[in-house]
Amino acid sequence: MDFSQYGGPSKEWLAVEAALPPVPPGLSIIQKRDATNAFREASSAQAMESLGNQIELIDVTIPARDGFALEGRLYWPRTLPKAAGPALYLHLHGGGYLFGTLASEDSVCSQIALNITAKSLDKGGVVVLNLNYRHTPEYVYPTAWHDTQDTLAWIHEVGVPTFGIDPARIIVGGVSAGAHLAASMVLEQHLGRLDDLAGKKLPPIAGQVLMIPTLVSISCYAPQLARMISPDVSSTVENKDAPLLSLATMQFFTDLLMRDAPEGFAVDPFDTKLNPGNATVDQVKGLPPSVFGICGLDPLRDEGLLFAELLTKAGVPVDAHIFKGVPHGFRRHGDKISVSKNWDEVMEGGILYALSNPVPAKELTVQVHSEAV
Repeated sequence: MDFSQYGGPSKEWLAVEAALPPVPPGLSIIQKRDATNAFREASSAQAMESLGNQIELIDVTIPARDGFALEGRLYWPRTLPKAAGPALYLHLHGGGYLFGTLASEDSVCSQIALNITAKSLDKGGVVVLNLNYRHTPEYVYPTAWHDTQDTLAWIHEVGVPTFGIDPARIIVGGVSAGAHLAASMVLEQHLGRLDDLAGKKLPPIAGQVLMIPTLVSISCYAPQLARMISPDVSSTVENKDAPLLSLATMQFFTDLLMRDAPEGFAVDPFDTKLNPGNATVDQVKGLPPSVFGICGLDPLRDEGLLFAELLTKAGVPVDAHIFKGVPHGFRRHGDKISVSKNWDEVMEGGILYALSNPVPAKELTVQVHSEAV
């Protein structure tokens, strides 16, 4: 495979990059996290000023397997009756397993719930559940993975009977690290490795929406590179110094995630919990409809496209999109980047796609979104 045709920066991105403020030096990990989370929460709060009266926020507590009380928040459009029997989208935020809070996702989750319900009110609409899984450096692998799995069990044990959620229409998705958690859980459930959740086998997840997904640990790329025509064309080479997310930053996040691993520990490249992107065709056969939003100027680009290609080969319905010319995490720059609108359309439309019982294609087709000329 060779996806290098999707590389290179757009003029819009180069203009945004030139105006980026320098990163303050000397900050500790916790200071970086606090500053990033404060910025995200402030941006979300500003957007919520125009959304708040349209949506009901319902805070919930989700028990983790170790007794920790996880924060969750439901976003219920006020146009949606409580007895509508809606589908549910479980949203898992991005941030390298380090950044993100419940409030930082309020505007994103509200917008998803409002826009999708407006298009599907006659079919019960869609509510969103936002999970604040636990983060590094305090919590390391596999805590966030277990938090996500425990939330799936909670949805069926509590969410379905309490809120009338349709158990057959639960979609899981997220951004970056959140997409990693989503893809892992969908594959692990499909392989029967979560059958003991809540002491019973849960209904299968109906679909997954993977935006700029991490799918393979940075030390486990050998199977990925073997599928390329040459390692030199890989996005891990082409985009190793990409803005917003470089290989060095990826390694920083991974080191925090694996901080408590014993000396000499090596991750199995074919461990499907940590490396769903290295799964085999037989392992992914039968997965639910899957949506991909991938950035061209991103070291993670190829693992997303390779997974989309693998799923297509296995007969899984796939809706794949490339945002050309922009790096990982570009969406935070909003209207300064024209493909931000496409991002929202892919994420929201992807949930509806997954719920539409789509037919698989014989070959992967990638829809390319680029700046207006």
